[in-house]
Amino acid sequence: MTDVDPSRTRRRRLSLKQEAANYIRDLIFSGKVRAGERLDQDGIAAALEVSRLPIREALITLEAEGMVTNVVRRGAFVAALEPEDILDHFRMYGLLSGIAAERVAEQRPPEVVERLTTLMQQMRASSEPAQHDELNYLFHKTINRAGGSRRLISVLRILANNMPSNFFASNTEWEFREQTFAEHEQIVTHIREGEGKAAAEALAKHFVHTGEQAVRHLEAVGFWAGTE
Repeated sequence: MTDVDPSRTRRRRLSLKQEAANYIRDLIFSGKVRAGERLDQDGIAAALEVSRLPIREALITLEAEGMVTNVVRRGAFVAALEPEDILDHFRMYGLLSGIAAERVAEQRPPEVVERLTTLMQQMRASSEPAQHDELNYLFHKTINRAGGSRRLISVLRILANNMPSNFFASNTEWEFREQTFAEHEQIVTHIREGEGKAAAEALAKHFVHTGEQAVRHLEAVGFWAGTE
């Protein structure tokens, strides 16, 4: 199998509303905006070079996800998320994705194992955080698509859309990246060996650690500062 080209990013396939929603999520998860802070809709529209319509549509979606609060005649504000909200979100994703991982391990399709191995190797070989983000996205998408039912894939997509798309680019802890690489290798090993339960458990644990890192990062950038 040829190397995967991470330059073909998911963003190119998104609608303006989805792109705006991802941009705002990244503002939140990077700590550039904090809990309770008003979102500058004009500034966001200017940054994305779009009208305010997709921004307003994105904010409606993000309110349904619990990420923002829209107040009539006042604007949109970053929701007062708690650390448990972040942890639970990643835990839910890990548990559901574990179902897909277990099925992949039971079936062990050679092309999927090969693709996961390639993605895993490329991620470890790269020193570019943005490339880590894209390869990580493709790694987990491959597992979910290969092992998920139509309904499971749909729910996982919803959960994935409410995660930061530049997680590695906005985090500076190299130890976390090394842990991620090691956990990816463990997941692939279990899949290659047909160890379904172990693959599911490893993937669930991986997202527990990812959620914990997300909370540490938000605390480090002062996301919850002054909200007590």
